[in-house]
Amino acid sequence: MPPTQISFDYALSITNIGTATALIHLGEPSSPNRINLITDPVFGPGSTQIEYRGLVTKKSDSPALAIDQLPPIDAVLLSHEDHPDNLDELGRRLLDARRVLTTRDGASQLAPRPGVRGLKNWETVCLDFGGDGKARKLEVTATPCKHLPGGQVVGFIISSSDGAFGTQPDGRPNAIYFSGDTIHLEELGKMKAKYHIAVAMLNIGKATVILPGGGADGGGPLQITMGGDQAAQLAKDIGADVIVPLHFESWSHFAESGAQLANDFAKAGVEDRVLWLKRGMETKIV
Repeated sequence: MPPTQISFDYALSITNIGTATALIHLGEPSSPNRINLITDPVFGPGSTQIEYRGLVTKKSDSPALAIDQLPPIDAVLLSHEDHPDNLDELGRRLLDARRVLTTRDGASQLAPRPGVRGLKNWETVCLDFGGDGKARKLEVTATPCKHLPGGQVVGFIISSSDGAFGTQPDGRPNAIYFSGDTIHLEELGKMKAKYHIAVAMLNIGKATVILPGGGADGGGPLQITMGGDQAAQLAKDIGADVIVPLHFESWSHFAESGAQLANDFAKAGVEDRVLWLKRGMETKIV
């Protein structure tokens, strides 16, 4: 059960597969119209070491589910395609012949897949899944991110264009937010004016890289995802009912573990909003 009261009028479950890979299930399990979205698909085995643009990191855990254990996937929400902890070679198999929303640069890199669309910040697209069931038309809005210098990253707000998720008394639609890889940005707080964020799926872990000296970003360690303190502040900024931590396990470049993050959430007074997901287990939110 979610840790606090949640405003969301539709069946919603989440399955944490590992790192930033999660399934968002919309609709009851028995419904023929159920929608399954997947975020940042990574399915390679554990015990692998990767070197990328000055980052040396080791993966310690395999995903909780293999590709052949997934339900039918209706769309992929890909925050960025150029980092192996958000998209690896096995994960790329899921992109073929599917709807994929990602960055504009990522869409170019993933061409010629016709289902891939790149979004600019605050752009909204409609995903029409057809049929007569509720919530078959989703609106997905891209949100800004700040991650590793020189790359594009995007987050996503998911709402229902037919009002199936419910609305607030002031007319704001209920929505789900997937942050993608980013540090805290004040600009993200503006989503609260337009959306009620029922669930915030936050990529955290305080991932840190060592930059070489020189250049606009200088040298030394650079934080490229939120720690628990920033995630708590963002949750307050956007008024999220429930915080779902992602992207804090399985890789050596993550500086904050679950225990450290929990301590940060408690210090910030948001621990009653946090929902820790057991890997591989579908967890009912509403």
